[in-house]
Amino acid sequence: MASSVPAGANSRDRRIPATVSTTVAVIGGGINGAATFRDLCLQGIDAVLVERADISAGASSASSHMVHGGLRYLENGEMRLVQEAVQERNSLLYTAPHQVVPLATTIPLRRLWSGMLGAPARVITHRPSRGSSERGALLAKLGLTMYDSYSRRSGRLPRHRFSGPGASREQFPDLAPDIRFTATYHDASVGQPERIALELVLDGLAANPRSHAFTYAEATGLTADGIQVRDALDGARAVVQADVIVNATGPWTDLTNSALGSPTQYMGGTKGSHIVVDNPALHEATGGHEIFFEHSDGRIVLIYPLHGRVMIGTTDVRVDPREPAVCTDREVQYFIDLVSHVFPEIPVTREQIVYRFAGIRPLPRADDLSPGVVSRDYRIERRTDDAGRLTVSIVGGKWTTFRALAQQVTDLVLERRGEIRARHTGHEIIGGGKRYPRDEVARAAWLEERLEGVAPARREALFRRYGTRSEQVVTHLLAGPDSPIVDDELSTREVTFLVEHEHVRRVCDVLQRRTTLAFTGRVTQETVERVADAMAPSLGWSSAERDREVARAVRTLAEHHGVHLSAGVAAR
Repeated sequence: MASSVPAGANSRDRRIPATVSTTVAVIGGGINGAATFRDLCLQGIDAVLVERADISAGASSASSHMVHGGLRYLENGEMRLVQEAVQERNSLLYTAPHQVVPLATTIPLRRLWSGMLGAPARVITHRPSRGSSERGALLAKLGLTMYDSYSRRSGRLPRHRFSGPGASREQFPDLAPDIRFTATYHDASVGQPERIALELVLDGLAANPRSHAFTYAEATGLTADGIQVRDALDGARAVVQADVIVNATGPWTDLTNSALGSPTQYMGGTKGSHIVVDNPALHEATGGHEIFFEHSDGRIVLIYPLHGRVMIGTTDVRVDPREPAVCTDREVQYFIDLVSHVFPEIPVTREQIVYRFAGIRPLPRADDLSPGVVSRDYRIERRTDDAGRLTVSIVGGKWTTFRALAQQVTDLVLERRGEIRARHTGHEIIGGGKRYPRDEVARAAWLEERLEGVAPARREALFRRYGTRSEQVVTHLLAGPDSPIVDDELSTREVTFLVEHEHVRRVCDVLQRRTTLAFTGRVTQETVERVADAMAPSLGWSSAERDREVARAVRTLAEHHGVHLSAGVAAR
């Protein structure tokens, strides 16, 4: 079924037309919705993506920035999930090299035998042991050996390494004195998970010009005419007609199904919070490794150097998805305390926090289980209504497995249509990973040849953000007058590029999801004002609308992320 939206408007779709007809409507623009949208488009299936806010503005933007197989899922007996996740991690190292890179991860260990008796019971029952029993070196060794057996099948990452007291102290001199061993293995880091989701959408639009993506468009109901949609910015109403509806709204899946007239009880998500600190001593103490360990309460937590800062997380708290997920002061204190558990001589203070964030994990409902042991696997629920429309609900899932999940959903649609898969996505390069230079010599040559006309530091910043898509960005920058907003990190013409080609509609889209400025604590009141000024002409904002968007951004950063702005610096 062809779309009624004119072809060629894809990258600039800002208002959803009154009526849109398509084959598949994907509700939700997080990582799973974006991946499903791309896969459908690659198969030549017309699709419309409807996202109530910005792309990847919900759970997918609150991840721990890890691409991992889930070492701790072995203890829960989730072997299928670990195997799939490791395979997907290895694939992403190839398909998204501009954002996904190897991550050395170190586990500090205090004991030798601890946890050996409780582990088999946890595998069998999926329940935590009575009382916290910190995992010891032998259990970690067993788990890492099993993990290597999955991880090494593609040969991309090195085997794990164990170190005793002397070697551990030499590599990490600031570790607590009672830490006797360290175990280091490799997973992967994703610098900006939000940009991966965005690029999946852009790739889908490029593959099928009859498909469209609409942000700030909320699905509010379902009638015989189709999905009822409300424009979140101007309140305009629209209808999306589709043969198949994919509910990819993550933690809000039940709420979306209820709005569509078919209440479900699939979900039971938990909140995970993080803080980001500007603490050079802690950053140095990690040695560039993620420090991944069990806190005194049995919770698996992390201390993670990223973008020149240190991210500390995470919690696992049952919450109501109808309420905003916010990192609380109690959680902040929890994070400060957990650092002292491993690096007791390095103080972390609230004044060092540059950003805090929280999201709701899209976990399946499991009322009788502790949040920490609820499966991170996914399943797909199907329902056909009286009109013959198929609704597919995605239940559960983790960031790393988005491609495999999208493949399953797309295959269901293909089966319904009696079609076979035209393109397999396991090695489908994502966005700025296409034609990516794979070594330092090739990288330097590419930057010099393709990004000439901008200063070296600016080239580096753009390449980190966009990968090989930076060539398109530089062409845009050089086509008109440009001025810096934040040093080499952002300029006025880059903001117009983001509006025209990356679905930016609000100031926080730029500060939080297209750049790392908010994450690294580099936003000031002046930054917000200048970004708004750069956006206003392209979006046709009046002076009053521009002022409202500035106020909205300032309020969002303060209320949801603990960032209180002053004229010159970001105040915490």
